Amino acid sequence: MRLRDIFDKWFPVVNTAGLMLIAFITLYPFWHELSLSFSSAEEATAGGFFIWPRGFTANAYVVVLKSHYLWTAYANSAFITVIGSTLSTLLTACTAYPLIKQGMPGKNLVTFLILFTMLFGGGIIPSYLLVKELGMINSLWALMIPSAISAYNVLVMRSFFQSLPTELEESATMDGASLLRIFVGIIIPLSLPALATIMLWEAVGQWNNFFNALIYLNDREKYTLPVLLRDVINGQQMAERSGQFSNTTTESVIAATVVLTLIPILCVYPFLQKHFTKGVLIGAVKM
Repeated sequence: MRLRDIFDKWFPVVNTAGLMLIAFITLYPFWHELSLSFSSAEEATAGGFFIWPRGFTANAYVVVLKSHYLWTAYANSAFITVIGSTLSTLLTACTAYPLIKQGMPGKNLVTFLILFTMLFGGGIIPSYLLVKELGMINSLWALMIPSAISAYNVLVMRSFFQSLPTELEESATMDGASLLRIFVGIIIPLSLPALATIMLWEAVGQWNNFFNALIYLNDREKYTLPVLLRDVINGQQMAERSGQFSNTTTESVIAATVVLTLIPILCVYPFLQKHFTKGVLIGAVKM
């Protein structure tokens, strides 16, 4: 009993300290980049452990914000994030809903084929050849169309739809509502938490889409933020111009670009977090 009392007394302290340590380890990389982006050239070059900006200056942001490529990359990333996530969420819902219908012919075969894609894939070369034959090389649609439907997201939405009361559809059918009217007017409004979850997953994935953009995009005017950030880190574009400013270094420019890349997701996520948590819990009930 004495050991139990000691455990009950010290566990909250140790648990809180451990969580604070994990939070610090998680947040420090971003805080380091933020502090580095506001540091002077000499201090940024010196490196080390950054808690606060050293020799505070905003010259790095002046260099970054003057770049035409940054705003173009922002527009491209915003386009594929909004259009791509909306299209993916809509197609996912339209694919998952028929799979819960008992009378749908070939339902089990379609479900098997969806599960099959989670285990086996064609690989990079067949995917590239397919995109090439579709004429989408160097097009932003190459980042949205081939990955518009995720098998995992379809299964999550299917599980969520199965959790909805069937009596709602039966009542609507007796009142003369069509399947499309039931889907748009009843199922979709009740599925907003799950749909918000899928959209958030897709939005984060599209915003951070690097590999596909690196493969399919050749024109710098089509670059998204991750590809632009790759160029900055490699010492191209804005980082090369940083030598024109006596108080700015490549390290500060890179850090400023990283911060500006993360700001949109950091601003949007808090508003969708409640839907994200609720949607994951509800959608996983029958997984």
